[in-house]
Amino acid sequence: MTAIHKFCRSLYCSKIVLSFPRRFKSNIIFHSPKKSISEDKGSLVRVRFAPSPTGLLHLGSIRTALYNYLFAKSCGGKFILRIEDTDQSRIVHGAMEQLEEDLEWIGLKPDEGPTHGGPYGPYIQSQRLDTYKDVANELIDRKAAYMCFCTEYRLDLLRRDALRRRQVPRYDNRCRYLDPDEAKKRSQDGEKYCIRFKMDGMEKVTFSDIIYGTINFGASEEGDPVILKADGFPTYHLANIVDDHNMRISHVLRGVEWQVSTPKHILLYRALGWDPPFYAHLPLILNADGSKLSKRQGDIQVGYYRDNGIFPAALLNYVTDAGGGFPNRDRNVSLTLEDLISHFDISRVGSNSCRLQPDRLPEFNRRELKRLLQSEASTQQLVQKIQDMVKKKFSVSDGSSQLDLHEEHIRRILLWGSDRIHCLQDLVSPDFAFLWVRPLSEHKSEDKGLIEKLSAELMDLPSERFRKDVLRSILKEFSEKNGVTFGQFMKLIRHTISGLKDGPGVAEMLELLVSIHDYTFKSGDEAVARPDSNIDKCFGRLNKIPEESEGSKTKRANSMDEDNRNVDIELTNLFSKQKTAKKTILGGGTMRKTGMIPLRFCLLAYYFREASFKNVCQLITSPQIYKWVMRIF
Repeated sequence: MTAIHKFCRSLYCSKIVLSFPRRFKSNIIFHSPKKSISEDKGSLVRVRFAPSPTGLLHLGSIRTALYNYLFAKSCGGKFILRIEDTDQSRIVHGAMEQLEEDLEWIGLKPDEGPTHGGPYGPYIQSQRLDTYKDVANELIDRKAAYMCFCTEYRLDLLRRDALRRRQVPRYDNRCRYLDPDEAKKRSQDGEKYCIRFKMDGMEKVTFSDIIYGTINFGASEEGDPVILKADGFPTYHLANIVDDHNMRISHVLRGVEWQVSTPKHILLYRALGWDPPFYAHLPLILNADGSKLSKRQGDIQVGYYRDNGIFPAALLNYVTDAGGGFPNRDRNVSLTLEDLISHFDISRVGSNSCRLQPDRLPEFNRRELKRLLQSEASTQQLVQKIQDMVKKKFSVSDGSSQLDLHEEHIRRILLWGSDRIHCLQDLVSPDFAFLWVRPLSEHKSEDKGLIEKLSAELMDLPSERFRKDVLRSILKEFSEKNGVTFGQFMKLIRHTISGLKDGPGVAEMLELLVSIHDYTFKSGDEAVARPDSNIDKCFGRLNKIPEESEGSKTKRANSMDEDNRNVDIELTNLFSKQKTAKKTILGGGTMRKTGMIPLRFCLLAYYFREASFKNVCQLITSPQIYKWVMRIF
């Protein structure tokens, strides 16, 4: 960390207290480098993200949560999640749980919160109503608030009259001048009331905003605001400052739309004799066209990005790329969450509104995919995710085909796709269905002859010439030479490769299969390359599972228990004759090409649970399985 960076952190992690003018008899907090917060025992940086459960988490909320998290962690502090659900009429069922799930998904795990607990809970405002009521009554005792008995009907008349006069609607503070004893008696008689805060001295409030600098406000044009409603629930202004104080919040980072309310909050702090926290108001984050983000936009919600294959780190880079706070950032490099923490500098967050750049999100996602493939653990997770996606996307219930979900196959496709795709969903699009679906149906004898003849012709074609333009010419020439129409021949090859009626061009499919299988993958510390010829890469995947006769199926079904008992006997015989067993299992390399599977290999694979008996022939084409068998013997 540079000396300048350390200085900035000490600047925004420290404070001194300056006095108000005498008539206020309270304090405003300003920022100063004179005293590091780490030097003040117990004064830890504590920030909070306080969403309302009125909808799903979107990019604007993510930015607020993320910058709170980055600031806290860069200062060695705590990130608190608090649910502000005081507006009961707007609560969406299940929104709170979804908010927590979304935060966990993007990697912003709270140190304290509704689920994680903590020393200053509960962290749901509707569970703290008694605290707010006590504070509101304390403000009445301090003559900083009062009971208001005005009905909704009267307040509506005031609003209509103000609008008729083309004035800003405001409360006329009528109940402020009620005799306290009279107000107390009316409340005891059961008359409904709310509690309003006396907005005195608004024009004298000046505070220092970490991002916007010194902020001055003129005289307030609104009446005394309600801080405790008639139903016993606090408004945002009261609940906000009470919880920030009780939860020891040191810094408040929130959207700039709340800046206008900050003087009101500072006056509440002053009335209660509390020190306010530091304030940093984050500028607006806008759509690419300059319009404001809205919860009604379905394409800015966390769930939308997650469902469309966007990785959490890519989303974080997307937001921070627009929001600033990272000096000398290379925009061509994606940062992990740990990198974002170590590079974050709140002094570099600008005060101008920032626009999202949607065209950069796919690139951030592609970079993250490449980064994940460098880790064995994350690669395993990606393989599992692809397996689930393929199963969900493609149905093979008719028995005419099967899915190729082998780990080696998926790893190759991921490595190939890391330079070409932007999200995992691209790999399960209809155009790539042939990568996953293997046909099982047999060809007519004449069709089989054509395929074998084509295989022989393509066998020695070098990889550099295995391009779609070259292949298209070869296929066209082949069809003419063998007296078959080009269109019918293409359908035959497509069916041979994928069993599908639609998809990319045949030449493109052949080129793609070769490209994918040219990639190596990691097995432990050793790189394993596929030794097959180009034609094996294209057509070798078509080895069929040998069809059992009806008698064989019946016999196996009736004697499954006996077969299971004989497994150990068969394996014992194999291990007692190692050389013979090795030759039998591998079949001299011939059986793999013809699709013939030795019984003992099936038993061995079944015994070790490498695959089900039904799918064991798929494993015979895998170099990994050969290497495994060779190692055993």
